[in-house]
Amino acid sequence: MKITNFAVKNYQFTLIIFLLVAVVGYLTLFTMPRAEDPSTHPPQYLITVIYPGTSPKDMEEQVVKPIENKIYGLENIEKILTTVEDGVAAFQVKFKYGVDVDNKYQEISTEMNALKNSELPKDIYQIKTEKIASSDVKILQVALVSENASDKKLRDEADKLKTRIEKITNLKDVKYSGIPEQEIRIDLQMEKLAQLKIPLNVVMGSLQSEAADIPGGSIDLDSKVFNVKTSGKFKNADDVANTVIYNANGKIIYMKDVAEVGYKSQVVDHITRINGHRCVLVTAGMKDNVNITDVQKQFMPIVEEFAKELPQNIKLVKTFDQANMVSQRLGHLGFDFALAIILVIITLLPLGVRASGIVMISIPLSLALGLIAMNAFGYSLNQLSIVGLVVALGLLVDDSIVVVENIERWLREGHSKMDAVLMGTKQIGLAVVGCTATLIIAFLPLAFLPDVSGEFIRSLPMAVITSVLASMIVALTLVPFLGSRFLKTHEHNEGNIFLQYLQKFLTRSYSRIMPKALKFPRTTIAISIALSITAFGLFKVTGFKLFPTSEKPMFLINIKLPLQANIMESDRVTKIVEAELKNHKEIVFYTSNVGKGNPQIYYNVHPQDRKPDFAQIFVQLDDEAKPSDKTDLIEKLRTKFKTMPYAKVEVKDFEQGTPLEANIVVRLFGEDQEVLRKLSFQVESILRKQEGTVYINNELNTYKTDVKVKINKEKARTLGVLTSEVDKVIRLSVAGLTVGDYIDDQGDARNVTLTLPRDKFSNLDALKNLYVNNIQGTPIALNQIAEISFETSPTAINHFNKSRFAKVSALSQKGYYANDLLTHIVPKLDKLKMPKGYYYKLSGEKESEGDALGGNFLAVIILSTFLFIAVLLLQFKTFKGIIIVLSIIPLGILGGVTLLIINGSPMSLVAIIGFIGLSGIQVKNSLLLVDFTNQLRQEGKSIDEAIAIAGETRFLPVVLTSITAICGLIPLALNSNPLIAPLAIVLIGGLISSTILSRIVTPVMYKLIPPSIESITEKED
Repeated sequence: MKITNFAVKNYQFTLIIFLLVAVVGYLTLFTMPRAEDPSTHPPQYLITVIYPGTSPKDMEEQVVKPIENKIYGLENIEKILTTVEDGVAAFQVKFKYGVDVDNKYQEISTEMNALKNSELPKDIYQIKTEKIASSDVKILQVALVSENASDKKLRDEADKLKTRIEKITNLKDVKYSGIPEQEIRIDLQMEKLAQLKIPLNVVMGSLQSEAADIPGGSIDLDSKVFNVKTSGKFKNADDVANTVIYNANGKIIYMKDVAEVGYKSQVVDHITRINGHRCVLVTAGMKDNVNITDVQKQFMPIVEEFAKELPQNIKLVKTFDQANMVSQRLGHLGFDFALAIILVIITLLPLGVRASGIVMISIPLSLALGLIAMNAFGYSLNQLSIVGLVVALGLLVDDSIVVVENIERWLREGHSKMDAVLMGTKQIGLAVVGCTATLIIAFLPLAFLPDVSGEFIRSLPMAVITSVLASMIVALTLVPFLGSRFLKTHEHNEGNIFLQYLQKFLTRSYSRIMPKALKFPRTTIAISIALSITAFGLFKVTGFKLFPTSEKPMFLINIKLPLQANIMESDRVTKIVEAELKNHKEIVFYTSNVGKGNPQIYYNVHPQDRKPDFAQIFVQLDDEAKPSDKTDLIEKLRTKFKTMPYAKVEVKDFEQGTPLEANIVVRLFGEDQEVLRKLSFQVESILRKQEGTVYINNELNTYKTDVKVKINKEKARTLGVLTSEVDKVIRLSVAGLTVGDYIDDQGDARNVTLTLPRDKFSNLDALKNLYVNNIQGTPIALNQIAEISFETSPTAINHFNKSRFAKVSALSQKGYYANDLLTHIVPKLDKLKMPKGYYYKLSGEKESEGDALGGNFLAVIILSTFLFIAVLLLQFKTFKGIIIVLSIIPLGILGGVTLLIINGSPMSLVAIIGFIGLSGIQVKNSLLLVDFTNQLRQEGKSIDEAIAIAGETRFLPVVLTSITAICGLIPLALNSNPLIAPLAIVLIGGLISSTILSRIVTPVMYKLIPPSIESITEKED
């Protein structure tokens, strides 16, 4: 081959280039971004609208519908999933993959700003738009713990730490949580306002006017420019208290005359504890494409120094540091990598010391080239890319082994060193290129998997593709050059003792069976077909789960109290759960979050927003805890909390892959909430009766009760009272109205809130003695124009693409898979009698599978299949050759699926990747046999003679490459990470069965349908 001739004859150039590759690869290894999981940037956004005290029905009418109408009109929208609860509406907006993520974010932000100023209520507390990305995960979570420090002291210390940490450029979203913010609260005395006949609007207008901060501009004086400073914002509570709110008939009324003004904490909506002790959490996220280890080196000195400066009654506890987990995980994979290299070295002994040395040199250089390419394409060093490199380790030596073994064979036959190098490489070169091409094409569909699961998994196939491509370049350039310098001519044509014993073992193993197989080819193929059918039949036994559960030593406990339980009741029940966790010594930390979810510490679990009847405990075990120990503890806790009388306690493990609310989710679509509720009861019953389900949730199971202020509109109009004024007064009395802000001691803006006198929380007393001003400014008692009653309303309202739906969800128990359970559930759902216009759809794992393995993926598979065939056609110029080569694939599947069953692993996306990759490896091995058989026939050998010689000669490098691949994969197969192990298990099982059976099936197929020798001769011409 020309490239080989050039590399050998211009050896100085070859040497310099590969020294450069080694140096750049080494530097890349230590400088490329490192993270635990691959970085993903799906075109998905979360819009959260917080409007405290608003019922789901009101949220749907006033907030949800205007936003959905606006967002649904944007280009390339795929779906909008809306969840409406008390005072909160969350919109999960997803666009079609391929759109510009940043542009769409700008579009959504623009539309939301426009709505905020037009169609949405003016007193909405907060509207936030977020991009959903893997970098949203907090890499650091520390707790400032104290039982007796004041709220202000804890808040100030947390703010100091936040200020220091956020100066690190590679960190983002540094926040503290678990303690209410300070505000200036104006407790308005409505009776006094009524006596003085001061309208509420006048009070609010005066405060808003004083709080406004409008720059005065600048003026020129001679040759200089001076800025004009105006009054500015409120500076403290005295400023607010001394605000003039009314001036009539020479009488000035100050704010302090009609209200009590002072510093107070906002309403408690989030309580945090670490191991049962009161604390404030400080968390930080990391920006994309940076090395987490370097970031840790930046923040750790700050955290340690700050811990020393804290008062004696406040302690700093670092509960979560993702950098340690990354170092530990990458360290384990690094050990697997080193062990794989040692095993590969042992398997190379039959080649001899010099030949083995050449192959070993090719390993780091191929990996270095692969790393350089990975870094250039923007991929980081993470658990999946490292797995790809370990998988590639067993494959990238294949090309070098095949080339070196062929050169060695030519040397053993007595050829000169240069002839052996050049002619030996030329003889095998085209087959090496074809093998590499088929292997790359096999992994290509995985690089184009659609949706977020495809983006998540992509670094794995890309690591394999770049490394294998690099290994081909090394095998055809550097390996021949090194061979020409270091390999020696052989006195004994049998090779070293290891090679002799291996060759004898292989010859003896097949000496009896091969003649019989070739004598009865149709029987042999019939047995092969039967084994293939068995292989595909075994898939039903394995079960299917797209992504496995996480092996990380941590999990969540969700505590769901009865509807409308307040935060203090949620806190009481959480303490009961904490008391049980304290008894388990294997638990290192348990971080409780009452009224809200724990800050995001896992890439696909987004925290629950404010919800007083909800609590979440983040449980962490020792870093070295085994996944089986965690699973056992989860089962113990599930059993313990199953009979909890005060709340539903769900112990949930983290799941790999795309975000899932539950394994099984049934969505019922229709417009009438009552009809949906009746249907949801039937679905709930089906799920409860199904063996293997746990934690069945039906949001419409019970309705909540709301306090209804019913306005007598006719009476109100008669008295000149506007409905909007009634709403404003009620809002003021219950939740309070923000009328401005002030700058505190730390330089942060805090709210100035106008409300009525109350304790920590509002109660029914807040609706007593209220007055509303009519158009003339005369105060009218609220009870004259309105009456208070109670009414029921749904706890939550859900929309999917603007269509209303109800959902019933369930988790699968240990030992059960959602897909297996659905085979029993779906027929029962199909029998449900639903009114016209009502229907159901499956979500959860089923929807995730459709997104990951749907349309685009099938298109890529079909394209790759045709590319596969095209490459083989270039190689053989005949379809017979292709059929011979591809006939081995089902036999590899047999070994892969059998080993999966023995290991107890289900079919998964990672296992599918294993089977797709396996097909490329098998074809590679089979191609070597068929290609050499064709070459021998060109030299005049008969079919039987060519089959016999090719089997003896080519099967040795096939066995060597398979053994090295298997040994390289063994450490991965023994890895406790269920996201990694199935891939290695499938490849090992498939390589064992296909290597053993290909020696029989490929020659028999060749004998049954031998390719036309004329077409091959034309190729030579």
